Amino acid sequence: MTATVASNDRGSAIASEGKQPRTARGQRTLRAILDAAAAEFGEKGFHDGSISGITRRAGVALGSFYTYFDSKDAVFRALVRDMSDQVREHVAPSIRAAPEQIAAERAGLQTFIEFVRDHKEIYRIIDEAEFVDPDSFRTHYTTTADRIAARLKAAAGRGEIRADVDEVHAWAIMGMNVFLGLRYGVWEADRTPQAVADTVAAMLARGLAAD
Repeated sequence: MTATVASNDRGSAIASEGKQPRTARGQRTLRAILDAAAAEFGEKGFHDGSISGITRRAGVALGSFYTYFDSKDAVFRALVRDMSDQVREHVAPSIRAAPEQIAAERAGLQTFIEFVRDHKEIYRIIDEAEFVDPDSFRTHYTTTADRIAARLKAAAGRGEIRADVDEVHAWAIMGMNVFLGLRYGVWEADRTPQAVADTVAAMLARGLAAD
C-alpha cells in the first residue's frame, strides 16, 4: 500500500540537490514518484526494484524521474527520510493532544501501530536502509530517539514522570514501539492498537512514575 501523506515543503526538501520542484505540478509529480518508490521497494526490495518500475507505478515518464532524482540510490535515501517524516507528522498531533506524558506515549504508540497497518512497507524499507544507506538508517532512529528524549525531559521538568529520565529511557521506548509495530502492525492484527497501547501505558506508568 502506498503512502498518502503529502507535504509540498517536505517533498521539495528531499529531491536531489538542485532539483527541487518549483511548481505545484512538480510537487505533485515528486509526491507520486515517492509514493511509487514506496510501493516498488516495499514489494521488491531495493536491489530488485527499478527506476522503470517506479515511473510505471507513478504514471510518469522516465525523464520525470531524473528531473527530481539523480539515481535509484537517491530516491531510496529520500524515501527513508520521507517515511520518517510521515511517521512523525502522523503521530505528533495525538501526542500533543494528550493531557500528560504517559497518555502521550500511549497515544503515540496507538497511532504508530495504526499508521503501520496502512503502510507495512515501511519496515522493509527502513530495514534495508541499514545496508543500502547506513547514514539514513542511523538518522531515522537517532532523530526519533532524540524527539522522545526531549519530550520525556520536558515532562520530567513538569513533574509528570521521574526526574532522572535520559536517552536510555528514550531508546527503550522507541525500541519497544518498533517491535510492537512489527508484531501488531505488520505480522498480525490480533489485538487492537488501543489494547496494545493500554498495556504499554500501564507498564510505563509504573516504570516512569515520578518520585
